[in-house]
Amino acid sequence: MRLFRVIVCTFALSLASGCAQTGYYWELIDGHLQIMRSARPIQQWLVDNSVDPGLKQRLELAQRIRSFAVTELKLPDNASYRYFADLHRRFALWNVVAAPEHSLTPKTWCFPITGCIAYRGYFDEGHARAQGRALQDLGLDVQVYGVPMYSTLGWFDWAGGDPLLNTVISYPEGELARIIFHELAHQVLYRKGDTMFNESFATAVERLGTARWLELHGSAAARREYAELDGRRQQFKALSAVTRERLSCIYQSSSVAALDHSTLMDAKHRALSQFREQYAKLKSSWGGYSGYDAWVAESNNASFGAQATYDQMVPAFEILFEREGRDWRRFYDAVRELAKAPTAAHAGNPTPNRTEHSCG
Repeated sequence: MRLFRVIVCTFALSLASGCAQTGYYWELIDGHLQIMRSARPIQQWLVDNSVDPGLKQRLELAQRIRSFAVTELKLPDNASYRYFADLHRRFALWNVVAAPEHSLTPKTWCFPITGCIAYRGYFDEGHARAQGRALQDLGLDVQVYGVPMYSTLGWFDWAGGDPLLNTVISYPEGELARIIFHELAHQVLYRKGDTMFNESFATAVERLGTARWLELHGSAAARREYAELDGRRQQFKALSAVTRERLSCIYQSSSVAALDHSTLMDAKHRALSQFREQYAKLKSSWGGYSGYDAWVAESNNASFGAQATYDQMVPAFEILFEREGRDWRRFYDAVRELAKAPTAAHAGNPTPNRTEHSCG
């Protein structure tokens, strides 16, 4: 147990997205240990007569998706997502992200193993929100959001790996596949100190992998449901990208130097108001679907900056997948080579997607 705690402590120091007090590290250790203690092999859940039949069906689906991840997508074949835990809450943990009031560049917290990360995680929502308020008091834009699952990068395969959680088990089929593929992709490679590279790569894998799963195994109803959900997601991301570019133009150094604080803040608030107005119109075309309402209501530099880390390089990775003949192993090898470069962009490889936008 002492050795186990040392290993968990090492993991916690790498996972923790912040340079904080010792109590914070132990909170991470305790939170992760609680999740691991709650997890049982899925096979045990399936043979337990007290388990709801509906949950058993979802667990069986998850295991088919997990096997597909290995056989078709060549993702790691290990213990992750072959265990299940019911946390009796909506999220596994909560992340805090922050950015200056005149910048979309996220604040980072740095660690020896993971490098600098653009978020800080908490297993206790109250502690996450307290940290958010402390950062707001420093004049930063802040967002606190729930995270349904997280990855330990394969460190705990020997102890059961990363468990599947109740926080995602009821997701629609395509969404369940998407999050499993995303988290497993983090175990393929991790580029130290580059949140955008890591998250964009995992997002590309989830998108490509989910399309393949639904093509080969999804029912017509599952394909329609995912197409509708993903269509909304892509429309929302496109709208957000336009707003990010608009805010970036406002915050350009030349603009900042020319404008006083009041004028700059007025321009920022106009851009955010325009975003919310455009979102309201987009939402009306969805028949009132409200899945993004909370995000929009709280949107600020932190939320737009965090979203960019998941989106910015996705088209580049998708191009690379096509360039490698849609061969998963060749694709992963190419991404590993790309990750070795001093910067994410590398001669001869796709460069990060950046929308051309005139700030004139």
